[in-house]
Amino acid sequence: MRQAIFAGALALAPLCTHAEVKSATPESMLTEHRFTIAAPATRVWETLLHPERWWPADHTWSGKRENLSLDASVGGCFCERWDGNGVEHGRVVMLMPGKLLRLDAALGPLQELAISGVINVALEEKEGTTTMVVTHRVSGDATHKLDGLAPIVDQVNGLQFGNLAAEAAKP
Repeated sequence: MRQAIFAGALALAPLCTHAEVKSATPESMLTEHRFTIAAPATRVWETLLHPERWWPADHTWSGKRENLSLDASVGGCFCERWDGNGVEHGRVVMLMPGKLLRLDAALGPLQELAISGVINVALEEKEGTTTMVVTHRVSGDATHKLDGLAPIVDQVNGLQFGNLAAEAAKP
């Protein structure tokens, strides 16, 4: 499993021009990933709105990314539904089509920590190539030791949004 994730990350490496944990303390963290995608912003945006096409299946509760949906409207749900079960991964709090999607989201195991998380996906196109900057800010109390979780969250964000960049770049 670890080798597959590493191989996948290597395959996406040319797309990711910058990734880092920008800050990490016991009560907060901020990660940033910057991708250069050989596709117009409209294609990247359209891909972003369909996580069922690019989100890693092993980062879902159901094990099937096909169960994901994103309602691209303010207050819209980034949700997963399966067999009578469901989870809200995030809620759209800002939407600028083709430019910015902001989610109030504490993804995966962060959700049960009762912390606050915000994910920004910003797009900027120049000459048919799109720069996508994904930031993930998480805040909680010091008992969460978020500085220890930051490298893991950073790696998972790279995988998730690297998949988005790869999917959007497909011809």
